[in-house]
Formats: sequence, C-alpha cells, structure tokens
Amino acid sequence: MPWTQAEPAPVVLVSGPEDLLAERACDRIVVRARENDPDVEVTRVDAATYATGELTVLTSPSLFAEAKVVLVEGVERAGDALLLDAEAYLADPVPDVVVVLRHAGGQRGKRLLDAAKRAQVPTVGCDQVRSDADKSAFVTEELKRAGRRADARAVRALVDAVGSDLRELAAACAQLVADTTGLIGEEAVQRYHGGRVEATGFQVADAAVAGDPGRAVALLRHALATGLDPVPIVAAVAARLRTLAKVGAVRGRGAAAARELGMAPWQVDRATQDLRRWTPEGLAVAISAVAQADAEVKGEGRDPRFAVERAVLRVAAAVDR
Repeated sequence: MPWTQAEPAPVVLVSGPEDLLAERACDRIVVRARENDPDVEVTRVDAATYATGELTVLTSPSLFAEAKVVLVEGVERAGDALLLDAEAYLADPVPDVVVVLRHAGGQRGKRLLDAAKRAQVPTVGCDQVRSDADKSAFVTEELKRAGRRADARAVRALVDAVGSDLRELAAACAQLVADTTGLIGEEAVQRYHGGRVEATGFQVADAAVAGDPGRAVALLRHALATGLDPVPIVAAVAARLRTLAKVGAVRGRGAAAARELGMAPWQVDRATQDLRRWTPEGLAVAISAVAQADAEVKGEGRDPRFAVERAVLRVAAAVDR
C-alpha cells in the first residue's frame, strides 16, 4: 500500500529506500494511533544497536495498560538478535501494541521480510522515485493533498528545478502552496526556482532526442555554467541514441526480441515511443554528429563547449528527418 494508506496494526512493515515516504508512513501510523489513544507511548529503536530481548521489554504491558507504538528503524542494518526476536514476535504479537519495522532495502533481514509476508503483515511500499514521470505524479499528488493544482508545464518546470531529491521536491511544493494562489503556472515556478534547474547530461539528452533544441541548449548551457564537463554530456546523448538504435533494430520482432536487449521494460517502452519521431536516416545523422563531438571533447577539437552544443543542435534537428 502507499504511505497515504498506512494504518496501525499489530505489526506493520515499511519497506523501501525512499526515506521521505517511509517517514510519512511512520508519522501517519503514529497520528492514527494517537487518534485512538492520545496517551499512546511511542518508542524508537535503532536496529543497529538492538540488544537481545529489547523488543519483549518494549512491548510488555505497562502498569497503566497504555497503548504503545514501537518504531524499529534500520532493520536492513540489524544484527541477528533483532531479526530473531522480530521473527518470533510475528507469531505472537502483543495486544494494544503497534510494531513498525522499517527496512530500507537490501538482502540483510530477508528472512524476516519473508516471514512478514507469510504472516500477511500490512506492508507500506516506499520505492525510490526515479523517473521524471513518477516525480511529476508525486508533485501533482502533493499539490492535490494541499488543495491546489498546477498546469503540466509548471509541474515539468518544478521537476527540472528540484527533481533530484524527493524531500526538496516536497518542500518546493509546500513553498508554492504557501506563496501563491490559484492555479500554479510555469511563471510562478520560474520565479521561485528558475535558478535551480539541475541540467544533467541525461536531461540534455532527453530534450535533444525529443527534438526540442531550445530546451536542450538552455539545459546544456546551464549545465556547463554550473561545472558539468562536456564529456559526460556527450556520453549521455550517445547512450540515448544507442538505446534508440538497439530498440529500432528489433522493433517488429516481438517482446521476446526486446527482452534479449538486456534493458529494463521501461527503457524499451520509452525508446519505442521516442522512435515514432525518428527515421533511420535521421538516427544515422544524429549518431554521426555525436561521434564527431565525442572525438572533439576528448582532445581533437579546440572548443569542447562549442562541439557539444553543435552536436546537441544537430541531434535535435535530426528528429523526423
């Protein structure tokens, strides 16, 4: 379930590497528990320093029969003592106690996770938000929860500006909600966050492959101005074009052929969508332009910045060629 549906239960597993979502899930469980009992006792336990029997002590009924919430943080760093105690607790949880197990990912504690699954423990998924599409969905939902909306261009501008960290993205949404009224537009985002555009090589590549030369060059110049070297930018554009070429070569041969490429399904889907704007001739022109730029930024040219900008423009111009 998403963090927005997290509820108290005898044992709740909060699983995944996205800390902001995990914190929100834990906070929501505590709030819900306090709605049922304002005097609920909340205890936090660091799994890395856990001592054998500590869970038993913390969940034992108190003298005044108070409800309890025990938040066990960092289960992925736990020693055998916690893992064994928690697995035993799953079989016989204590009434009026909520135990939250926070696991940020990795193989450590997998046996406990499997036991929780067998016991049908409610699980809150906190998967890392990586793609721009998922970040845009997060922004839209964040604003919706605050009773606000933003147009599509504003959402994209905000993701471009502060999209690398979900916590910063949430803070940016909160600022816009507090400092603006009505529908949030791109102008408002630019006013508050326009100077923070994180122009990575992959964003430059995305804009160029989409056939948007203005955006590609703007991102490129900002990236160079903030210290990004031309070499990884060219590498990012080349990687996107190679993906297009590989997927284009097996297009029409079925899903099995696409799986043989060794790419994630979302990469294949994205490349398939991009290829609707490309012809084989245009792709050849773009690959040639990037190959020339690659040589120039690695020593064969006198101006690496000019070389990469020229390549980006040629790639964008090759779309639909």
